[in-house]
Amino acid sequence: MWTFEPILKTTIWGGDRIASFKGIETDMERVGESWELSAVEGDESVVASGPHVGLTLTQLVEKYGARLLGKRNFERFGTRFPLLIKFIDARDDLSVQVHPDDVLARKRGFENGKTEMWYVLDARKGATLISGFSSPISPLDYRGMVADGTFTNVLRQEPIHKGDVFFIPAGRVHAIGAGAFLAEIQQTSNVTYRIFDYHRKDSDGRERELHTDDAYAAIDFNDTSGQAVVYQPCAGIPVRVVTTPYFTTNILTADRPMRRNYSEWDSFVVLIVTSGGGTLTTSKRTLEVEAGTTVLIAAEEEGLEIVPNGHIEAVETYIC
Repeated sequence: MWTFEPILKTTIWGGDRIASFKGIETDMERVGESWELSAVEGDESVVASGPHVGLTLTQLVEKYGARLLGKRNFERFGTRFPLLIKFIDARDDLSVQVHPDDVLARKRGFENGKTEMWYVLDARKGATLISGFSSPISPLDYRGMVADGTFTNVLRQEPIHKGDVFFIPAGRVHAIGAGAFLAEIQQTSNVTYRIFDYHRKDSDGRERELHTDDAYAAIDFNDTSGQAVVYQPCAGIPVRVVTTPYFTTNILTADRPMRRNYSEWDSFVVLIVTSGGGTLTTSKRTLEVEAGTTVLIAAEEEGLEIVPNGHIEAVETYIC
């Protein structure tokens, strides 16, 4: 069971909530992202404490292999950790964008595409996000709508509230809106095709690059299913919210000790503490956690005991 040093990133749209949520200090401004668990080259997570302190996530996977990832995952992904976990704080709107699927990404020289999901940690009053189309559009209309600024008119605007879950498959046009504070779970990929960016300018006075043609090949123009996942939290019982070939995610809430049985999963588990705190215990380690903590649990662990400090909420993710 490991925690990692956060990788903080300043962004043009970033806010000021990540450091306080995680209980850390930083002099950085407009921190839009904290990469909690990453094997992306150049942005690899580093173990924060314990006997493996200082090792990168990739070095950890190389050391333990299938014992960490699970046998099937090790056969499928090798030593490349397959998920990227982030916190995202949007003071301003993020660009409207889309990600390629695995087939398209590999045609373009990338290892895989990007399917992801969002868990809303907090949302300011009136905050929204974009997820898919309000109605299907013709691919023939796409470039003209982007050019004349009407593309956002055909996108699904969803109001958001704390605890909302959105699944964003590859091909779904999407954007995080101002006031949103999210946890993001995604395939390990940094491939994004930006379609519209509100004509914002960077520090050099230039508008950011758009990828209109690349996005054209990636977009699912018939995708109108971008509404929030419907679920009901239940204390002491895991609630499944997303199941894909890339990850499975449960919502956990507990106000008394809770035991998780991982013996049949053959997968690592990522636990993102979203509210409250408590004590996590595996066969090898006991760890105090609080909101903002992201924990990686090896596949060889058969279970986890969660003892809340009054109350705990967490997002639990694995690949089976």
